Amino acid sequence: MKRLWLLFSQTATIVLAAYFVVATLKPQWLGSRPSLTQAVAVIEAPAAPSGEAPAGSLRLAAQKASAAVVSINTSKAARRNPNGNDPWFKFFFGDQGDEPQAGLGSGVIVSPNGYILTNNHVVESADEIEVVLNDSRSTRAQVIGTDPDTDLAILKIELDRLPVIVLGNSDTAQVGDRVLAIGNPFGVGQTVTSGIVSALGRNQLGINTFENFIQTDAAINPGNSGGALVDTSGNLLGINTAIYSRSGGNMGIGFAIPVSTARQVLEGIVKDGQITRGWIGVEPNDLTPELAETFGVNTRQGVIITGVLQDGPAARAGIRPGDVIVKIANQPVTDVAQLLTTVAALKPGTPVHFGVERKNQVLDLEVSPGVRPKPRLTPR
Repeated sequence: MKRLWLLFSQTATIVLAAYFVVATLKPQWLGSRPSLTQAVAVIEAPAAPSGEAPAGSLRLAAQKASAAVVSINTSKAARRNPNGNDPWFKFFFGDQGDEPQAGLGSGVIVSPNGYILTNNHVVESADEIEVVLNDSRSTRAQVIGTDPDTDLAILKIELDRLPVIVLGNSDTAQVGDRVLAIGNPFGVGQTVTSGIVSALGRNQLGINTFENFIQTDAAINPGNSGGALVDTSGNLLGINTAIYSRSGGNMGIGFAIPVSTARQVLEGIVKDGQITRGWIGVEPNDLTPELAETFGVNTRQGVIITGVLQDGPAARAGIRPGDVIVKIANQPVTDVAQLLTTVAALKPGTPVHFGVERKNQVLDLEVSPGVRPKPRLTPR
């Protein structure tokens, strides 16, 4: 009996020891009782349904627009100094080198026919232009036309199955609207940044002749020029063009050309081969107290004309130096930028009524705009 009890106790001890070891090292073998780690419940967020973006995400807008945004690589042959082969010139100035100059920018595919919107300064004077799509395809591009007055250019590529961006309505944009900037900054590859519309109708920046910029704080850096500014639906609002910066990098102030302007340039170049704008032949200035006193003007609103081209459209209509243009086709005119933009939109040869104040007189003059002359190229 004593021997049986001893055998039972030894067996029970071995079984308990084995149970303790298994419960500590391999609790899953027991199955019925959770370990300490299993007893702590871990709550995980439910996975979003396939293809559905998390709340607040701009993923869908980025995916919709980014396929149509391309990188643009340009090269320009080096201009050799005529004295480059002179040994004395090389001794004093060194070898000037014959390496071509490379440029970088972005563009937006706006037509299945291969038309691309970009900035004029991205492709200006380029000898070769290479376009790289977001799907890694690359090809040479041809310049269809440029418009230095708005700093826009139209390229064309010959590829099939091209992704095309949807043109939005920049006229409905409001300050505070969320936007995305898409481009290839510094050549690191396609990058998407977000921000808001900071201001509308920015002008008098000295960037273009016709300025009506959308200002945004979405990060725009060198290489983003010509890229897309899109709304939260992924539709094109503007072409990213310039930044305000003291360092050369982003400081939260970027400017984009509205898609309404880009559309006009695109249609003009593709359909007619050129942009036709109205022109009246005057030298306008913003109305300051000093100019008002000089010309004896009583009004304080409008654009004062300080010069009139002889035999130009304005001169033939009776506009004189010292006149203040306050309205064009019943639309108020407040500054030079607005005057230039409004006149440029007029159809050449079609008479338009101008509201003019001349000292104490209020005049209604009919002006037939001419065609705006092409800007003279500055020698480089």
